[in-house]
Amino acid sequence: MEKKTVLAIILITLVLTVSMVLQGTMFTNNTAATATAETEQTQSTPVSETDASKQDAVIERKAIASSSSAVKSVEKFSYETDLYEITFDPVGASIYSMKMREHADADGDHVDLIFKGENGHNAFLMYWGDDFANPILDAFSYTIDGKKVIFSNDYTGASGEKFTVIKTFEFKDGEYLFAVTVDIVGDETFKGLSTDYAYTLAFEPQVGPSFTQMKNNAYDYRRVYIDAYNNKGKLKRSTIKYSSAGDFYTTAHLKWMSLTGKYFTIVAYPQDNTIAYKYSAVRSSTSDVVQTDSLYVSRPGTASSTSDTIYFYAGPQLKKYLGSYYSGMDNAWKLSNTNLDQAMEGGSMFGWLENILKWALTLLYKIVPNYGIGIILLTIIIKILLWPLSKKSASSTAKMGALQPKMQELQAKYKDNPQKLNQETAALYKEAGVSPLGGCLPMLLQFPILIAMYGLLNKHFELRGAMFIPGWIPDLSVPETIATLGFNLPLLGNEIHLLPILYTVSMIFSMKITQTQSSGAQNGGMMKFMTYGMPILFFFILYSAPSGLLLYWSAQNALSMIQQFYTNRKLKKNPNSMEKPKAQTEEKVPEAVRKYQEKLKRLEEEKARLAKEQAKGKKKK
Repeated sequence: MEKKTVLAIILITLVLTVSMVLQGTMFTNNTAATATAETEQTQSTPVSETDASKQDAVIERKAIASSSSAVKSVEKFSYETDLYEITFDPVGASIYSMKMREHADADGDHVDLIFKGENGHNAFLMYWGDDFANPILDAFSYTIDGKKVIFSNDYTGASGEKFTVIKTFEFKDGEYLFAVTVDIVGDETFKGLSTDYAYTLAFEPQVGPSFTQMKNNAYDYRRVYIDAYNNKGKLKRSTIKYSSAGDFYTTAHLKWMSLTGKYFTIVAYPQDNTIAYKYSAVRSSTSDVVQTDSLYVSRPGTASSTSDTIYFYAGPQLKKYLGSYYSGMDNAWKLSNTNLDQAMEGGSMFGWLENILKWALTLLYKIVPNYGIGIILLTIIIKILLWPLSKKSASSTAKMGALQPKMQELQAKYKDNPQKLNQETAALYKEAGVSPLGGCLPMLLQFPILIAMYGLLNKHFELRGAMFIPGWIPDLSVPETIATLGFNLPLLGNEIHLLPILYTVSMIFSMKITQTQSSGAQNGGMMKFMTYGMPILFFFILYSAPSGLLLYWSAQNALSMIQQFYTNRKLKKNPNSMEKPKAQTEEKVPEAVRKYQEKLKRLEEEKARLAKEQAKGKKKK
């Protein structure tokens, strides 16, 4: 195999490896948003209540909170909607657990969107000011009013003024988005909470489902996004960068802030984003949660009573839900232009191709209701559609291998004349009708499909919990495990996965079959690396990959082996198939010209015959 071919294949490998790492953030602006004062006027806010109706709503909530039906207790209580099973905690007026009724985790239980350890904070706690060290852990009174859970507690300010904190959770049927409203209501002497920040509302410590390790890689992650206005007044999603201390904050006017996992997301969306909220995030770890990512929204100080609403989307990363908040006609909250679907994990540059493949996989699932079989069938279909390119690549590779003996002869003959060697090599390629890059270019053309399939099988929501083979691959969205060790193996952990081993073996055999006839002496070391080194490298890269992705790669290798084996056998039976067909080297000649050429040929032959006879006559004399 030529150096150019080897370099091209290595380049493909490097690009594929980098794309796997950067898949989720390929086109994400990784700098924090820096909105300016000029852009504030371009911000849009959802339709909100008028001042009068807002005040009436506050009075109503206060009346409900102080009614005789209010419960004063520190015991947790359950509350259900059509989508959630929620455990509220009166201590801090917070949520202890928030399970989704339509989505299960690896153990078959409902996914809890709040992942916390034994001593971790609840979600939706409040803090005075913007100090995140001391949450408000007072026991609130509560009452349930239809789709609302209303908490309240009375406080006395530093100067003796009285005020009440009312926190209301409001839900609507069919919505993963709910409202958290904080009312600060004071008496006649209340002068407001006029420090820099009145209070902070938090979501912590981590979005579920639970996990035992988090490498923040392409296969599992937690990322915090913000949707900010750039210098041109346009919204752009950005991935925040934590400081060396593990924190981040911005006072820029944001549309929203989100904590996004692979399949689920939490989005904080203020009802009035003209308020100069301070948005913060903190990453840390605890003894029982190896990575926490917490969001904080701090309300600026106020000189009077206030009422503020922050919407929270807590649910699956699915377009049908997050995209429903562009038009008020599509959601029960009548919200519009929220841009919430930008909180979804971004696709690659081939997102359009990924959508086509997703549609095809969904169609196959309807025919054969097993996503594992669907992945194999889709791989076969892609292989058939790409057969002309793959055939050309395999044929070119085999022909290049068959030329190796002649190449070695040329290298020995012209070892001291590189220029002549290049000329003779080019002539040999031309005579055989092959190109040094003939096997590489078709691979480059297939590269978009490889990237799109990677994106699809790495994060397709419907693969969550999708079983392929009972007892072995119960969930195509996570690595399958055949054994768990009592100790950690270097770079691998304590779980033994079989699919990466099968994938590596299939890749080695595929490389060996491809290079059967291309083991030239000068490239022997490189060939060994391509045959053994690259599969081993990918073994470690893909060891923690989802089962669905490894199933695709293994099926791809198996089909490639069958194809290359067929091509090699065909060339072995018919070595002359390497030669150019005459139709490719001879030009078609018009009939009249052909007859004229034949006549000239006969005349020449007759002339030669007469000349020969004349020469014999002279010899006799």
